[in-house]
Amino acid sequence: MGVAGTPGPVMDRDEVDRALARLGAEHKAIEDSLLALQDHAGRRLLEGAELTGTTRDRWQSTERTITLLWTYFDAYTGALSEARELRARRRWSSREDLEELTERLRGESVLVSGGAQHPAPSITGSARLSERFTLERLVERMNELYASSLDMVVTADAVWSALPARIDLLAAELGRTRSLAHSVGVRPGEHPAGDELESITAELTALRAQVVTDPLSFWRPAMGSSAPGGGRPDTERYDRAARALEDIRREIEAVLAVRQDSEERLLRLRDVLSRADRTLAEARAARGEVLAKIAASEVPAVSGPPTVLQERLSTAAEYRRHAQWHRLSPLLESLEREAEDELLRARESLTAVTAPLAVRAELRGRLDAYKAKVARLGAAEDPLLIERYDAARRMLWSAPCDLRVAEQAVLRYQQAAAEVLSGPRDARGSQW
Repeated sequence: MGVAGTPGPVMDRDEVDRALARLGAEHKAIEDSLLALQDHAGRRLLEGAELTGTTRDRWQSTERTITLLWTYFDAYTGALSEARELRARRRWSSREDLEELTERLRGESVLVSGGAQHPAPSITGSARLSERFTLERLVERMNELYASSLDMVVTADAVWSALPARIDLLAAELGRTRSLAHSVGVRPGEHPAGDELESITAELTALRAQVVTDPLSFWRPAMGSSAPGGGRPDTERYDRAARALEDIRREIEAVLAVRQDSEERLLRLRDVLSRADRTLAEARAARGEVLAKIAASEVPAVSGPPTVLQERLSTAAEYRRHAQWHRLSPLLESLEREAEDELLRARESLTAVTAPLAVRAELRGRLDAYKAKVARLGAAEDPLLIERYDAARRMLWSAPCDLRVAEQAVLRYQQAAAEVLSGPRDARGSQW
C-alpha cells in the first residue's frame, strides 16, 4: 500500500535502482538522438536555406519544436540527477527517502516552465506557463516531438538528395542535346523540337528552384506508414521532362542519321519508284495483250505513274542540297513508306491484269497433261477424245479466247477421257 502523497506503493531499493538504470539508459538514448538531429545534414541545410511554401511553414514549427525538446531534455536531466543524488545519500535508503524517490520517479515531479517556447498548438496543445510531467510521460512527449522533427528533417534531406543532382544531370544532357540540335538546324521557331527544348529548359529551371526552396512539396508519404521519412520523393515532373528530352534526343539522332545516309536513301527511293513505274508499264502492256487475246473478261484499269511521289522526291533532294536535315528526315520516312506501298500496288495491278492469261495457261497445261495421260494408257487414237481435244485446243490457242467456253471444253475432254478409260482392261493397261 502507498502512503499519502505518493503515486502508488512505495518502491523498495531494488525497484528504485532498476528504475534509475532504465531512466539513465533512456536519457543516454535521447541525448544521442538529439545530438544526431542537431548534426543532421538535412537540418544544417534547412537552417541555411531560403525556404518557401510548405517547407518554410513546417521548418518554423520544427525549429520551435527542437527548442522545446532541449527544454524538456534539460528538465529531464535535472530531475534524473536529483533522484540519483537522493539515492546516493545513503547506501540503505530510509523509508522517507524511498517515499520521496517514489514520488520523483513515478509522480508528476518534473515542472517545465516557459510556455512561450512551446511550438504551435497543433503539436502540443494550447501554450501554458508551465507543465508537470512524470518522467515516463516526459520521455513519451520527447519521443513524439523528436519523431515529428526528424520526419521533417529526413523528408527534406531525402528530396534534396534525390532531385537536384538528377535535375542537374538532366540539364547537362539537355545542353548537349540543344547544341546537337542547333548543328542540324533544329532551332526554336523553326522546328517543333526546338520549341520543345526551350520548354524543357524553362521547366527544369523552375523545377530546380522549387525543389531547393520547398522540398516538402515534392514528397509523397507512404500510405499507412508512421515512421519518420516514410514515403518517397515525387519525381513526376522530372520524369516527364526526362521522357520528353529522350524523345527529342531520338529525333535529333534520326536527323543526324539522315545527314549521314540521305544520299543512299534517296537512291533507294528512286530505284523503288522506278521499279513501280516499270511494273505499271508492264501491267499496261499486259492489259492490252489480255484485251486482244481474251474475250468476255473484265480487265481492271491500270493507273498512271505516281507523279506526286516524284515531286516530293524532288523536294527531298532540294532539302538535302540545302542541308535542311530536320525537314528531310520526316519527308524521307514518309516517302519510303509510300514508295513501298506504290510498288506493292503496281505488283498487285500487274497480277490482277494478267490473271486471265494465267487462267488460260493453267487450262492449256491441264489439257496437255490429260492428253499425255491418255496416250500413256493407250487411248490416244480414240475418235471422241481426238475430237474433244481438238475443240478445246482451238479455243485455247485462238484469239480472242473465251475462257468460260474454253474451260467447259477442257472439262468435256476430261469427262470423255474418264468414260473411255473406265471400260474393261485391255491392251491399254490399268484403268485411269
